[in-house]
Amino acid sequence: MKMKKNSFVEGTIIATLAIVFTKILGMLYVIPFYAIIGSAGSSLYSYAYNIYVIFLNISSAGIPVAMSKLVSEFDTKKMKEAKVRSLKLGTIIIAVISIICFLILFIFARQVAVLIVGDLSGGNSLDSIALVLRVVSFSVLLIPFLSVTKGYLQGHKFITPTSTSQMIEQVVRIAVILIGSYIAIKILKKKVAIGVAVAVSGAFFGGLAAFIYILRKINQNKEKLDLDRELKPDKISNKEILKKILAYAIPFIIINVTVNFFNIVDMSLIIRTLGKMGFSGSDAEFVASAMTTWGYKLNMIVNAIATGLTISLIPNIVAANVAHEHKKVNNILNKAFQIVLFISTPAAIGLSFLAPSVWNIFYGASTLGPIIFKVSILTAIMCNVYLIALQTAQSLNEYKTVYAAVIFGFSMNAIFDVPFMYLCRATGLPPYYGATFATMLGYVVAIGIILIKLKQNKEINYLPTLKAGAKIFLSVAVMVVLLSLLKLVIPISNATKISSIIYVAIYAIVGALIYFGLTYKMGLVDSILGKRRLTQLLNRLTFGLVKVRGEKDDD
Repeated sequence: MKMKKNSFVEGTIIATLAIVFTKILGMLYVIPFYAIIGSAGSSLYSYAYNIYVIFLNISSAGIPVAMSKLVSEFDTKKMKEAKVRSLKLGTIIIAVISIICFLILFIFARQVAVLIVGDLSGGNSLDSIALVLRVVSFSVLLIPFLSVTKGYLQGHKFITPTSTSQMIEQVVRIAVILIGSYIAIKILKKKVAIGVAVAVSGAFFGGLAAFIYILRKINQNKEKLDLDRELKPDKISNKEILKKILAYAIPFIIINVTVNFFNIVDMSLIIRTLGKMGFSGSDAEFVASAMTTWGYKLNMIVNAIATGLTISLIPNIVAANVAHEHKKVNNILNKAFQIVLFISTPAAIGLSFLAPSVWNIFYGASTLGPIIFKVSILTAIMCNVYLIALQTAQSLNEYKTVYAAVIFGFSMNAIFDVPFMYLCRATGLPPYYGATFATMLGYVVAIGIILIKLKQNKEINYLPTLKAGAKIFLSVAVMVVLLSLLKLVIPISNATKISSIIYVAIYAIVGALIYFGLTYKMGLVDSILGKRRLTQLLNRLTFGLVKVRGEKDDD
């Protein structure tokens, strides 16, 4: 089947819908999975997942995003042969780094386990942690190759096949996680560590299925990708292309590794500090895993918006910048900020409002879980703005700004983790809130650095986003007030999961009607999503019963 290129807004919608689908699956599967592996198993899975992400980012070496950027640049300049050569060179680099990362993680798994938990007792053993790390290390051999081929397609603005592959990867991964862990623990009566080890192997099998699909799409569309024939060599050497790949990739390596390193530091500081405050080993592990993995999984829908945007953002920003279309760069960036605020702000605040019910639906009754999630979900808004700002700065080659933002932002997070935790305890707040407040501070610092520098260096005007943002926050405030009044009339009950689902559904529908009604009256829906896209969506959702003729959008 032939592929077609996607515009910025269209690509954003396709990527976001695909990511929302995968994130919904990512949220739903944790209900049975958490019941299978329990609290101790969830902490073990959290260790494997967080370490895997670090090594995956190292092994990918920023090549996929660099590939998207480089392909977009060469395509704009009509340098077809150089574009194809960059894919081959990028694949070679990926192969070497992936093998090295796999060997390091597999061989030194126990040493990594010691770095995570130290001498904490009462939780998972070092042998169990090392086992799941060794199993997940095999994924590092495969996923980077999937990523680099995705980057090649995204650079051509072919967003649909990469989004489809993501859904395939998630479906297969979750099937392995649930079926594998259930058979291992419930049927074969193996230890929880064995069940978690089987579960983390899902990343490999999911990646394999997606990789096969992507290769099939590439073979079917060789002509559009300029892979069907010998091309006239472009006047650029392999050395120059390698320099470009590394120049684009190194910032991503530094950024991703730094971010994930600080996430591990975050998790380790939380565990150790809570241990010193008198929390048991199991409670300290639960808090850390709730904040870094299980609470994060509930943040996925909110974070999906920014992830979908960045997939379409990079090639469009790069193409506009290469063509010196500065006004278009400004418009695309403001549009991205407005979309992410328009959707993620009410979603995050709504989830915070319904935190006890949402946590009960996914993980069951818990004392600590809802308290942690109520505040940690708010970081998703800042994370989304940060991702858009960061990817834009990288796409515009503002690498010094990117380094400064990442290093200063996450350093502030790490530096203030422990002091904020002690400050919260001293003021009567749960001490683990301090870690969330430190995360918020880190995001604010990083976002501030990027926005200031983009304004200075690229003359970006944020006034359209500020105006839209004011209307968005006003609408959300009204939504919260009206939902609070509704709470007096229809009190929320979390006696059972069914009751939690019913109340979440009622409040979500009422909240959505209030928010979208207000923003529609203010003209935000039209101005942000665009009349043509809005009417197309409305026509599809109503199965053609509502037909509105939309105007052409400025993508």
